[in-house]
Amino acid sequence: MFSLIAWLIFGALIGWVASKIMNTDAQQGTVLNIVVGIIGAFIGGFLINRDVTANVFNVWSVLTALIGAVVLLGIVNLFQRGRVR
Repeated sequence: MFSLIAWLIFGALIGWVASKIMNTDAQQGTVLNIVVGIIGAFIGGFLINRDVTANVFNVWSVLTALIGAVVLLGIVNLFQRGRVR
């Protein structure tokens, strides 16, 4: 149960930071920040070739998830507006 709560908090924080970087914070709520953060962690893990499913939170995991979340928001912006901000 603690692991699920930790993933939700981690996802929300990473999603929020990524939305601030990509300037989409006004369009997203807490739930979308969580989704972006968690999916971004998997995308970042795939791109950087790191295991993000391990129960270890460290600087590299945070950076990997943040990179993935920014990439995810960039792709979403590209399809929504036809350009990346």
